[in-house]
Amino acid sequence: MSRFLKKLYLAIAVPCALNLPLFLGMLEQLMEKAGAGMGVIRLLQILAAVLLVLTYLWLLVWPVRDSARTGLRARMMMGGRRSICWGLYGAVLQVWVIWRLFRPASGIALMLGKGFQILDVVLAVLGILFLLFFGTLRIFFTSRRLGIVRRIVMLLTWWIPLVNLAVLLYACRLVYEEYDFEREKAELRALRVDSDLCATRYPLLMVHGIGFRDLRYFNYWGRIPRELKRNGAVIYYGNQEALGTIAYNAEDIRKRILQIREETGAEKVNIIAHSKGGLDARCAVTTLGMSPYVASLTTMNTPHRGCRFVDYACRLPEGFYRFVAGCFDRTFARFGDKAPDFYTATHQFATEESAQFNEKTPDMPGVYYQSYTSKMKNPFSHLLLSIPYCMIRPLEGENDGLVSVESAKWGEFRGVFSNKRLRGISHGDIIDLKRQDYKGFDVVETYVQIVAELKEKGF
Repeated sequence: MSRFLKKLYLAIAVPCALNLPLFLGMLEQLMEKAGAGMGVIRLLQILAAVLLVLTYLWLLVWPVRDSARTGLRARMMMGGRRSICWGLYGAVLQVWVIWRLFRPASGIALMLGKGFQILDVVLAVLGILFLLFFGTLRIFFTSRRLGIVRRIVMLLTWWIPLVNLAVLLYACRLVYEEYDFEREKAELRALRVDSDLCATRYPLLMVHGIGFRDLRYFNYWGRIPRELKRNGAVIYYGNQEALGTIAYNAEDIRKRILQIREETGAEKVNIIAHSKGGLDARCAVTTLGMSPYVASLTTMNTPHRGCRFVDYACRLPEGFYRFVAGCFDRTFARFGDKAPDFYTATHQFATEESAQFNEKTPDMPGVYYQSYTSKMKNPFSHLLLSIPYCMIRPLEGENDGLVSVESAKWGEFRGVFSNKRLRGISHGDIIDLKRQDYKGFDVVETYVQIVAELKEKGF
């Protein structure tokens, strides 16, 4: 069945399914005029009822079908949007049905009687509500682009007439954009089957930032490593401490590099590091003698020149700062840190300490250094980072909510990532922390291109 014929069938079937008693009554009347026997009429009514009910249930629960293999989540999400759209279509037609066919002079109204009229309206309203409710439920639990705030708005406005309709239509638009993005990505992935686009000469070592660990069931880098592996990359993780000092974490990275060389036989590694991980990696390369074993170091949103807002934070009362640091240390010790040191690790972001670190940690010959960063466009881009963003903006200019653009520049600076909307790309967005897609910026594809360029450079 072609797409046009399918939509034409649904345009007819949906109102018929919602007004099943009315439709069956009209069918009986038409068949009687055509001279059909009662047995034939009953058989046609049963077949029509079964077909319409199955069509309705299909709209209610079944995912959309596509040739791009976007995945069950995306297809279920789009199926929810489809259910909402047909529910709204049915609601508009139902107004016309009630006004046009249930007038006192209507022959159908006289044929059905008052009881059947009421039954038809009740079933139609329930059918429309089920389509809208289950469609909303599906996009609520499957969409990534809705986010927490929009989900809360949907819950709060569900019972407010007209407002809930506007919110629902907005959610449907976001869902369509998300599905379209997923479909394009799936088509691109299909073109890269068995691709070696990211098959670099040396394996990749991905180094996380402060406050996180390389956990088995929650990847710090989101969906990025899976896509890189799909395109031929060999990936390892730094496994350094969440709240370790630069020197302590650098030692972990040194051990990891030597372990990777032993496991793979590779002469060197390519390091991609985010935030403080870039400082840890630089220390390992320069101070701990790993430069012969590192081909390239790519830093993402790393505060190479420190953060001026940390200078102000360091002026807090010493007793209070150490109390907060102790709370963090005890917490992260339970998550596996052997030597958490929140106090020292955060002080190392101060501009003066960063300048001293840079003097002691020059770039090493033979290692290719490059850097990227991103920027938020307003405080509402990332609510958790809105306060530091507002503090950094007047002091250091454009920033990602934690690190200014100027501080992130190191080696060959490759550019600032953002998007076409007012949101921008935050410190967490650049590592796919929320597993969300943003219009005008594909974080996963960004890393594919970064690694592909490393390959082209011979690394």
